[in-house]
Amino acid sequence: MMPIAVEPSLSLEVKLLSGLFAVGLTLVHLFAGQLQFLETLPRSRWLSLASGISVAYVFVHVLPELNAAQQGFTLQPIGGLAFLEHHVYLLALIGLVAFYGLERSAKLSQLQNRRAGKSEMTTVSVFWIHIASFAIYNALIGYLLVHREEPEFFNLMLFFIAMAMHFIVNDFGLRENHKWPYDRVGRWVLAGAVLIGWAIGTHLRIHQVPMSILFAFLAGGIVLNILKEELPEERESRFGAFAFGAAAYTILLLLAE
Repeated sequence: MMPIAVEPSLSLEVKLLSGLFAVGLTLVHLFAGQLQFLETLPRSRWLSLASGISVAYVFVHVLPELNAAQQGFTLQPIGGLAFLEHHVYLLALIGLVAFYGLERSAKLSQLQNRRAGKSEMTTVSVFWIHIASFAIYNALIGYLLVHREEPEFFNLMLFFIAMAMHFIVNDFGLRENHKWPYDRVGRWVLAGAVLIGWAIGTHLRIHQVPMSILFAFLAGGIVLNILKEELPEERESRFGAFAFGAAAYTILLLLAE
């Protein structure tokens, strides 16, 4: 059985460039709350645009990578993980369902508190489950900044832009669910998780199969976290901005290939 991770061989350029983008993603979480023009109804066009960019990245770039991961399972299955040889997309589905469960738990917790005459914040336990889950999510994104298949500046920048837009959308949703505890504690944990993931990536390289498992789970989470912000009717989302963001970023991704 192969080891799960090995020490990577990284150039100084990759470390510095990925580190710069990791810092950029941490700043998104720390300062996205200052973008008060996003807190409008109907939904801000900028949030819908950001969601469109994120979903374009998933369907144009992430899903083809999952297909490559599927082939990786076939070529080098690891022990009990051999059953995933034909089921990498099942992991994406599990990721989507898991994050849907997290979102439902937050909404139900808010509803219970509201009925009890309390604030609309979630309970402490739900808050920490949510934050811990998104911390792992963010750490994986930080790791992927180091270990992209195409580490060149332009491709890494495309990944950074898509994830920065996605973080803005996530930040908006998490702040809406958890209120001031997110601003006081949550955003700092999530910002730090990106740097922790990046630091792990500079010291360890996870082998293809276990990394593909995590990546597939992340892909499902990204899809759910985008759609949950755009689809509810009460959001009054901006379809035009969403479609423009998706189309424009798709063209950019295709030109970069």
